[in-house]
Amino acid sequence: MAAVAVKESRGDKIFVILNYIYLSIALLIVLYPVLYIISASISDPKYVNSGEMWLLPKGITFEGYVRVFENSKIWSGYGNTILYTTVGTLVNLFVTLPAAYSLSRSDFVGRGFFMGMFMVTMFFGGGLVPGYLLVKNLGMINSMWALILPGAASVWNIIVARTFFQSTIPKELQEAAHIDGCTNMRLFIKIVLPLSAPIIAVMALFYGVGHWNSYFSALIYLNEESKYPLQMILRQILVLQEMSAETTGAAINASVASALNNKADAASLLKYAVIIVSTLPVVAVYPFLQRYFVQGVMIGSVKG
Repeated sequence: MAAVAVKESRGDKIFVILNYIYLSIALLIVLYPVLYIISASISDPKYVNSGEMWLLPKGITFEGYVRVFENSKIWSGYGNTILYTTVGTLVNLFVTLPAAYSLSRSDFVGRGFFMGMFMVTMFFGGGLVPGYLLVKNLGMINSMWALILPGAASVWNIIVARTFFQSTIPKELQEAAHIDGCTNMRLFIKIVLPLSAPIIAVMALFYGVGHWNSYFSALIYLNEESKYPLQMILRQILVLQEMSAETTGAAINASVASALNNKADAASLLKYAVIIVSTLPVVAVYPFLQRYFVQGVMIGSVKG
C-alpha cells in the first residue's frame, strides 16, 4: 500500500522555518566560543588582547602549543588530572552502581529509609569549613583521596541509576537466577552489570567530566604544586595574566612594563592553547559513549 503524503499547512511551514532559524542561531551561539578559542590559540596575543581578532586567526603562530609541550608543569598537571579522573571515576562507579541496584530491589528491606537519608544530603550539607576539618582529621590533606572520597557518590546519579535498574532489569530475571542458585553478588556481577552498559557509560561520563573539570577541591586541599591537576595550572596562568595586566596599568618604568607585557602575552598564548589541549580528551571520548549516553539518559529519566 503506497504511503500517502501529508500536505503541510501554511502554519506548519512557518513553524518549520522558525525552527530552522532558531536552531541556526543556537548553533552560532554555541560554536562561536569554540571557534574563538581555537583561533585565539594560534593568533598573535596582541591582536587577541586588543580585540582585533574576533573570529578568524590573525598573525598565526603556534608558539602557544610549543610552550605547552615544553612546560613541565602542564604535563605534570595533565598526568595528575588523568590519574585523578581515572581513579575517581572508578571509585564513583564502585559506590554508585551497587547502591543504586540495592535501592532498585523491591525485596530490599528498609530501602525507603535509606533513600530518605540519601535525599537529605541533597539539600543539607555541613559546609566548607566542617568538610575541610573532616578531611584534615582523616589525614587526607595534600593527597589524591581528598579530591575523590568526599564526592565518591552523587545522590542524583544514584537516583538515575536506580531508575534504570528498575525499568530495565526484569524482576523475573532476578527470580530465575535465584531459582538456579545464583547469589545476589553473582547476580549483580554476572547478569546485571553486563546488561547495564548504557547507564555505566552515562555515569562514567558524568563523573569523569566532573573530575576532569574540577579545580576547587584541589585549591582547598592540595599544598604541593607537583600534585596540582591541569585545571589548577590553567588557573595559575589566568591569575598571572590578570596580575600582569593590572600591574602594567600602574605607574612603573618602561622596562618593567615591557617585561610584564611579555609575561601577559605568554600567559595569553598558554591560556588558549591549554584550554584546547585540556578539552581534547573529553571531546575524543564522547563519540564512543554517545550511543550509550543517549540511551541511558532516556531510560533513566523517563520512568521513576
